[in-house]
Amino acid sequence: MSFVPPFDGNLPKWQLAVAVTAIFNTVQNFLTTKLTKKIYSAVPTNEPVTSLQARTFAVWTLTSAVVRYYAAYHIEDKTVYDMALFTYLIAFAHFGSELLIYRTAKPSVAALSPVIVASTSLVWMIAQYDFYVKK
Repeated sequence: MSFVPPFDGNLPKWQLAVAVTAIFNTVQNFLTTKLTKKIYSAVPTNEPVTSLQARTFAVWTLTSAVVRYYAAYHIEDKTVYDMALFTYLIAFAHFGSELLIYRTAKPSVAALSPVIVASTSLVWMIAQYDFYVKK
């Protein structure tokens, strides 16, 4: 059995890579607030990033990782494809709003990386929809 998704193109492999990365992020959010504080670096010192917030973020990240992992191996399933696409839309909306509306994040590698991954994934998934999803 191959660990590489058995589909043409790189989108399934991308889904797998993003899911695996998200699992790392999940673990670190359960263990520490260090990296989460780098994302939300504009939070005032009187409103620090808490361990509870980091664990809540970990649960969201793990949920999205499961959906994306499943999508890597079931990319032709419309429901799974749509769910994975929506995880990126939600992530883009969250990180974008934290940067532009709530201003809890400053433009930095830590804050812009998830925006870049989410927006790239959204565009890629929309562009490749008909290639993977068989109607």
